[in-house]
Amino acid sequence: MSQLQLEQVRKSFMNGEVEEEVLKGVNLTLNKGEVTALIGSSGSGKSTILSIAASLQPLSKGRIIFDHQNLVELKPEQIRKIRAQQYGFVFQQSHLVPFLTVEEQLSLMLDIAEVKGSKYDKQNEIKNVLEKVEMTHRQSAYPASLSGGEKQRIAVARAIIHRPKVLFADEPTASLDSKKSNDIMQLIQELTHSLEMMTLIVTHEEEMLEYTDRVVKMSDGEIIMVN
Repeated sequence: MSQLQLEQVRKSFMNGEVEEEVLKGVNLTLNKGEVTALIGSSGSGKSTILSIAASLQPLSKGRIIFDHQNLVELKPEQIRKIRAQQYGFVFQQSHLVPFLTVEEQLSLMLDIAEVKGSKYDKQNEIKNVLEKVEMTHRQSAYPASLSGGEKQRIAVARAIIHRPKVLFADEPTASLDSKKSNDIMQLIQELTHSLEMMTLIVTHEEEMLEYTDRVVKMSDGEIIMVN
């Protein structure tokens, strides 16, 4: 079974002359086809864990095992390639490129991930992913004409179009109303299961936990509960 494992991960920052440890030996495993939610109060370390798991920032000590490799030992260009080809990202804001249509946004992601294929193949991939997020009718739209919920659906489509093994979602519903939040979380859950991704989501909204398979609670840089 595919897994992403964090082993005894520690992270420290210097605050003036004082070293502050924000992660204190965290162990966490993501499993194929599961949505894992990270919860906890502000400052508990949940966003730091997601960022380190996604290799967006370095750890101080520990190991990150993915595809039988310790990512800590890889070169920066190797890490960048893994992020581009194996990982997908959804954030609180959609971060769509304002001057590109929906179709162009998705085509750009395929290029970044170096997905091979003809123009026809790419167009089929775009069509298929837009069908998955129920946004085929907005293929030619620019971000300015999309609602908040539509933007997040396109952000999800962009995150999965290259068929990543891992999906990282940091507060993906925080800027949406409850109806749109539920829609986005249900979409992420369904795609995680159907595409057999490993999904790690940071959220502070307890009502969103019904769309997850496992809940990990953090406090003061440590995991205190796993459901």
